[in-house]
Amino acid sequence: MKNDSLILLDQYSRPLSDLRISITDKCNFRCVYCMPKEIFGAGYQYLAKSDLLTYEEIVRLVSIMMNFGVTKVRITGGEPLLRNDVDVLISMLAKNSDLDLTLTTNGAFLTKDKSQSLMESGLKRITVSLDSLDDETFNKLNDVNFSVENVLKGISNASSVGFSPIKINMVVMRSVNLSSVVPMALYFKDKGHIVRFIEYMDVGDTNGWKLDEVVSSAEIISLIGDQAPLEPVQPNYAGEVAKRWKYLDGSGEIGVISSVTQPFCGNCSRLRLSAKGELFTCLFASSGHDISSLLRNQATDQDIADCIASIWKMRNDRYSELRNIKSHDLDRIEMSYIGG
Repeated sequence: MKNDSLILLDQYSRPLSDLRISITDKCNFRCVYCMPKEIFGAGYQYLAKSDLLTYEEIVRLVSIMMNFGVTKVRITGGEPLLRNDVDVLISMLAKNSDLDLTLTTNGAFLTKDKSQSLMESGLKRITVSLDSLDDETFNKLNDVNFSVENVLKGISNASSVGFSPIKINMVVMRSVNLSSVVPMALYFKDKGHIVRFIEYMDVGDTNGWKLDEVVSSAEIISLIGDQAPLEPVQPNYAGEVAKRWKYLDGSGEIGVISSVTQPFCGNCSRLRLSAKGELFTCLFASSGHDISSLLRNQATDQDIADCIASIWKMRNDRYSELRNIKSHDLDRIEMSYIGG
């Protein structure tokens, strides 16, 4: 349980409560806004297996961070289901019933058996990335000719074993998939799942981000609302990233994530752990803090806790706010390395 005497606050009095864990830097997609093929081609050098944190090392870190107030853990990648025996990691983490344990995937490997195994291992929720229901548009984005039908099958498999609601993440780019926004909303409107529309972000240095490709959450809400009237909903908890909207006819809800036009840095409580064992205090960070050397050189839990506390207490990141105030051109770590 959370010990109030150990709650960490950063330089802007933001507590640590969320941990995103990348367990692999590999992915089977080459989405243009994340891992463009021009950079992540056939010769790209991924992390060696020996460089990846072991599941035991990950569980140890999570246990230490829970003493600081971490209650939410999301498993990400790359594509996390590319790593062997993910359900083993889930079951190790799920032994602590206080943990809200979730996973984000592109859905390609959500077979019925895999979905069942994840559920039985103790995973609470699943988020699936899907950027269009139109195959041609979706293929332009994933760039590996992977069909929408197979992602929808993965969503159906996860739903059939009890994951509900499933969140569907859609990154919106004006010149690529703006026309897919309304069809996506209407398709999932009565299915009990929640589509979250994400403003295209300048994560990393390889995705060719341009401001005029950003579709604001306000425009997205207007487009959907013209077809199916919406009203805002109160957040589920303080600091929730997605702003919630529900259909007036009671048929479900959607969310919008507005990192560009409505930055939420002021409530950000997330720490990110890379597959290699570096801690990043912001999605737009230019560098991380090595924690793997402590894990692998006989450091005590207290040594590791002191290091994590020092990192968080010095945290002063607010990239999205600064982006909107002035030019903020820094080298940034790639999203595929630390998860979205």
